[in-house]
Amino acid sequence: MRPARSPTTKPRLGHSLKLLFDAALAARARAYAPYSRFPVGAALRSREGAVFVGCNVENAAYPLVTCAEAGTIAAMVAAGHKSIAEILVIGGTDMIVTPCGACRQRLREFATPEVLVHCMTPKGARTTYSVGALLPEAFGSEHLISKK
Repeated sequence: MRPARSPTTKPRLGHSLKLLFDAALAARARAYAPYSRFPVGAALRSREGAVFVGCNVENAAYPLVTCAEAGTIAAMVAAGHKSIAEILVIGGTDMIVTPCGACRQRLREFATPEVLVHCMTPKGARTTYSVGALLPEAFGSEHLISKK
């Protein structure tokens, strides 16, 4: 079982995580955040090994904002993939930020509780959580499927 939470300030990233970091950082640079001025980028690796990215896209009508994680998941699904192997999120400050509640539920839809969520700053500080730690006792598809 993977740890629920593990903070690190290791400056070195493995090749696989560095690839996600660079992709999320590039997506963050393209975020549309004129109102909050809080750009967020995300990159995920699907179970098939493909990498997908997303950034937050704001709207003057605040409820219409799209989170980076939601955009990343939508790109994965549009490409025909349905399962997340790991995801990395970079927020807009030097503080670690985690996915919002709605995005935690979105992650739960496409990831098992053991899947790792790497939350990083643009400078590389990192805290890693499991999906299960971010959303314990989550509601999932298994609650809707009747057992015969």
